[in-house]
Amino acid sequence: MALSKFPIYQSGNSFYSNKSDALNLSSSSSIGEIKEGKVIYSIYEVLYLLEQKKVELIKGKNKINFSELIKRANSSAYVVFKDLRDKGNIVKEGMKYGSDFRIYKPGTKPGKGHAAYLVSVIEKTINLKDISAKSRVAHSTNKKLILALIDKEQDITYLQVEWKSIL
Repeated sequence: MALSKFPIYQSGNSFYSNKSDALNLSSSSSIGEIKEGKVIYSIYEVLYLLEQKKVELIKGKNKINFSELIKRANSSAYVVFKDLRDKGNIVKEGMKYGSDFRIYKPGTKPGKGHAAYLVSVIEKTINLKDISAKSRVAHSTNKKLILALIDKEQDITYLQVEWKSIL
């Protein structure tokens, strides 16, 4: 049975839904996070659901469409989010780890297990100190660091950064 389009409400910079379709989708696909009977969404999750025409975004009495919302987000980060999600990954925000996203291995649900990867979106250049800092955080939290390099055509190249002992 296909899910019907359900509403997501925007309040300030927060996005949520308390509809049963939202709760069912979150339980089955790990999109959004269930808290106190509501599903809380990141901006990238809302964009993804809007683009798939599974939801409508409501702010006050107005409907917000994809093109309006993408102006508030990092569009390159959304391209990476969408690519990773389309490949079957569970993708969550990674801000507390100093990255754009965290990725869970298939079969691992957020809250039930730990993310395996941290993803940082790189649009232009990155210096060695930034790579080192991101790599240290990933290593200290037992995750692998992936750099998602975005070119002008919005093509993505993924690079995995690892610590290697040479002595």
